Amino acid sequence: HLLLFLLFVGPFNCFASYSRATELFYSLNEGLPAGVLIGSLARLGGQYVQLDSRSGELHTSAVEIDREALCVENSGATIFGGPATVSSSSPSSESCLLLLDVLVLPQEYFRLVKVKIAIRDVNDNAPRFPVPHIRLSVPENAPVNTRLAIEHPALDPDVGTNGVQTYRLRDNYGVFTLDVEENESGERTPYLIVMGALDRETRGEYVTVIVAEDGGTPPLVGSATLTIGISDINDNCPQFSDSQLNVTLYGNSSLGTHVATVHAVDMDLGSNAQITYSYSQKVPQPSRDLFHLDESTGAITLSSKVDGDTPRLHRLIILGNGPGCIPAVITVLVTIIKVMMRPPEVVPRFIANEAEGVVYLRELEPINTPIAFFTIKDPDEKYKVNCYLDGDGPFRLSPYKPYNNEYLLETTKPLDYETQQLYEISVVAWNSEGFHVNKIIKVQVLDDNDNSPVFSQQLIELSIEENNVPNAFLTKLHATDADSGERGQVSYFLGPDAPSYFSLDKTTGVLTVSTQLDREEKEKYRYTVKAVDSGFPPRESIATVTITVLDKNDNSPRFINKDFSFFVPENFPGFGEIGVISVTDADAGQNGWVALSVLNGSDIFVIDTGKGVLRAKVSLDREQQSSYVLWIEAVDGGDPALSSTAKITILLLDINDNPPLVLFPQSNMSYLLVLPSTLPGSPITEVYAVDKDTGMNAVIAYSIIGRRGPRPESFRIDPKTGNITLEESLMQNDYGLYRLLVKVSDHGYPEPLHSTVMVNLFVNDTVSNESYIESLLRKEPDISIEEKQPQISIEPTHKKMESASCMPTLVALSIISLGSIALVTGMGIYICLRKGKKHHRADENLEVQIPLNGRINLHMLEKKPMEISNI
Repeated sequence: HLLLFLLFVGPFNCFASYSRATELFYSLNEGLPAGVLIGSLARLGGQYVQLDSRSGELHTSAVEIDREALCVENSGATIFGGPATVSSSSPSSESCLLLLDVLVLPQEYFRLVKVKIAIRDVNDNAPRFPVPHIRLSVPENAPVNTRLAIEHPALDPDVGTNGVQTYRLRDNYGVFTLDVEENESGERTPYLIVMGALDRETRGEYVTVIVAEDGGTPPLVGSATLTIGISDINDNCPQFSDSQLNVTLYGNSSLGTHVATVHAVDMDLGSNAQITYSYSQKVPQPSRDLFHLDESTGAITLSSKVDGDTPRLHRLIILGNGPGCIPAVITVLVTIIKVMMRPPEVVPRFIANEAEGVVYLRELEPINTPIAFFTIKDPDEKYKVNCYLDGDGPFRLSPYKPYNNEYLLETTKPLDYETQQLYEISVVAWNSEGFHVNKIIKVQVLDDNDNSPVFSQQLIELSIEENNVPNAFLTKLHATDADSGERGQVSYFLGPDAPSYFSLDKTTGVLTVSTQLDREEKEKYRYTVKAVDSGFPPRESIATVTITVLDKNDNSPRFINKDFSFFVPENFPGFGEIGVISVTDADAGQNGWVALSVLNGSDIFVIDTGKGVLRAKVSLDREQQSSYVLWIEAVDGGDPALSSTAKITILLLDINDNPPLVLFPQSNMSYLLVLPSTLPGSPITEVYAVDKDTGMNAVIAYSIIGRRGPRPESFRIDPKTGNITLEESLMQNDYGLYRLLVKVSDHGYPEPLHSTVMVNLFVNDTVSNESYIESLLRKEPDISIEEKQPQISIEPTHKKMESASCMPTLVALSIISLGSIALVTGMGIYICLRKGKKHHRADENLEVQIPLNGRINLHMLEKKPMEISNI
């Protein structure tokens, strides 16, 4: 016997020096199932070694070959308890080898066979990004064609064209594109290229999806969210809304009196938007000493006492300074009005929280919330003082009864932080001489969590093709919250009615589906999503997501049955409906439209595509063909189209469309000689007929419907078999020609069919004058028709003999028997004498039949067995 051993490569290298060695090279795809034939080692021996199929064929094992695990890890695997040891070499990025040593034993057939099996890569891995969310920062002044490397390229364990080939952006917003660079080692790195001008002040962030695609067939893809942040540069400078501000100040104003506040705006962010305020060098020192300018807030306050030498007009040129910018300029004209008497004094007493002249109120404070009491004092106590509120806002200043010169400042409407955050109002006191003073009050509205997040759309309608890739991007939800700070930070959650395979990123609002969707399983998804802010208590809003799964042609047409059987009566009219072929296709639209066609027998049968009705073009005859087997093909309207087939069996049911065919006697002109010595009950001849129909349509009954002769009632026909027998003994005066008109009828439904045949019997001792008989046969018989329906289902009845007449009957039978013997003997002698004198003459139109001592042998005729079918 020959033995094959698969050995580890190392230990048996010594045999190669003195033994014949052969190398074989095979290649196969990774991931093949167990038992796939790799190659046969039988061709090694040729005429010298013969190996049976069991030891000479190399198959894959039950352990699936994974090229990525086998070659990337670069490790060998030893199968203990078996004859094989497999080791992997150190392949390149695209090659992967399994090395086997095969020894052929015994020694006289020894050979060392080195087998190399190259594992070919198949596209069984999709590209995958190492992180689900990639962030990239681009300065807003980045020029067109700026290239930025994306630091987290997609990875694909497959090699060659099955690895990552291209990248694309789901939405490039018209200002970005991607390019791919390949280094010397074959690694592909995507680069983001700026294709248009950026402006952070217009849009500070772009969120899209980067998709990596490999080169397999079909290609596999992977995706990650790409957030492109636009970083700020100092491309904006401070600006004042007005170029000049006019202010009036009374000469008796106290130190620290607020004169005015200047405010500039810079559109940049962070340190690029920091603004400081300073006096221009053109402002004289006395004005600088009289008015203090806060470099951070831009507030101008009175810092020195106004006296008689103080100039009445001051031009304060103030600069708004930003980093690296030309200062913005505003001029504040302060006019000082000299007062000969002391103006009224406004003394505030704050009820609400106040700090440095700013009152803080929460937006949810109720109507009529008290803010402060104001006491109006007239230092001279000789003028009438009035008080009123100057400025816009939901506030009211009213006298507080029953006290004089006491006023209460309160709210008149609910405050709304989202509408206005800061109010500046003045409490103005003036006396009858026209002197007045005002107390400026700033009211800062504090934000409360009184706004729920608002979705940009309450109904989010999406669509996706079925058989999508896992973790496919659906949309990015967006909700805004008018509240400030963490109260306006929105998080996203799926509603409880959302299926588990949908995912919603809490922070970004990116909605994905983790599994493949099947339109035939479910076409519509409808569930809710929530946007929740970070306030306390949190507020939320709900939107509805509807997803329509678009159809792909992934279902073949399906017949209701794989085998259809139809029973059709023969002679069915042409283009009549034989049956309906029911077929469905789970796809929708054109993909679910099904066309039916007849693969075989299309010259006879046709099928209506719209209704599935099977029709025959011509009338069918069961006697020509009793059944048909058709194959119907259903093809859908997809691209590419899918198809399936079904087997159709058509069985033709018999109808009574064939009358019985008389096979014997073969002619109405034939006749049979009946000897007068024939005993009663003896068979004379038979009528034999067949019917091409089946079942009861082919059951034949025989009957005599017309008789002519000396004593025609002497003959009887069996209604089942057609056998004609002699009923009574023939006498001398019974000689002559008997003509029996036999009706052969079937039992067809609804109307039986029949044929007739003339049975001619010539009763005589011999045929002495054939021409005479011929002339009798040629005459038209005068036979009266006896219409009797033959009864074949009734068994023949037997006459009962009376016991009293037994003896006379026996005596009569004995006499008849002796007479018959004598008669037969005499006729035999007569016939022998006649043979020598007269030869048989044949007539072309006359068929003479001579009786034999036995029944006429009709078995030489072709008799087809009749089978009654119970269809």
